[in-house]
Amino acid sequence: MAFFLCLLFFLIFASANACDRCVHQTKAAYFSKASALSTGACGYGSLALGISGGHLAAAVPSIYKDGAGCGACFQIRCKNANLCTKEGTIVTVTDLNPNNRTDFVLSSRAFTALARKGLGQDILKLGLVDVEYKRVPCDYKNQNLAVRVEESSQKPHYLAIKILYQGGQTEIVAVDVAQVGSPNWSFLSRNHGAVWDTSRVPGGALQLRFVVTAGYDGKWIWAKSVLPSDWKPGTAYDSGVQISDIAQEGCSPCDDGSWK
Repeated sequence: MAFFLCLLFFLIFASANACDRCVHQTKAAYFSKASALSTGACGYGSLALGISGGHLAAAVPSIYKDGAGCGACFQIRCKNANLCTKEGTIVTVTDLNPNNRTDFVLSSRAFTALARKGLGQDILKLGLVDVEYKRVPCDYKNQNLAVRVEESSQKPHYLAIKILYQGGQTEIVAVDVAQVGSPNWSFLSRNHGAVWDTSRVPGGALQLRFVVTAGYDGKWIWAKSVLPSDWKPGTAYDSGVQISDIAQEGCSPCDDGSWK
């Protein structure tokens, strides 16, 4: 338990000092097929295409954060004022980009969305552009946080879940599960990306609680009834809650709300 708490503190502290809301300079490239991102390291599969209208991105390890950055949203705009819009576009991280030459590799749909109307093909021909970016909250409007039971799950011995549609601007750093009404919680481990699993599966209907980096000490989000007693692999379940918090940061002088 002491090791787990130390690890949790490290993850929260590291995230709180990541300066995500600062504006960063880099280059961005693109994949010709969005499927290259939907099958990426976060494990979203084809569901990724519905997360943000196909505006997806693979991110470098410092943003991917061993999977904690999966589902994070970033506003990106290219710096060529003659070619690109001032607003740019918002992308969702669905994959790992191991090449530090660019912080992001975008889906072609997101890459063309950087351009002014009618200039999409022009930016595609460049292939690589100078951009600036900052993290922004994810907004799924009326969509709650969802949990999808992975096909590899085998009741009652093994449960793997994929977390979808996380709003706000935080990272999930821990997940616990218990039978509805029970105080006996078991922790899940991050298998990869947005997928968490456990071999200690409680019986009956299941509740979940999440630790997110909403503050320097983290914050518990409690979903009191998520999986029914007859939960099935391949099925997504509404958690009944949504995360809208904005993570605190220890290096926020740059976060003055403006981006000229």
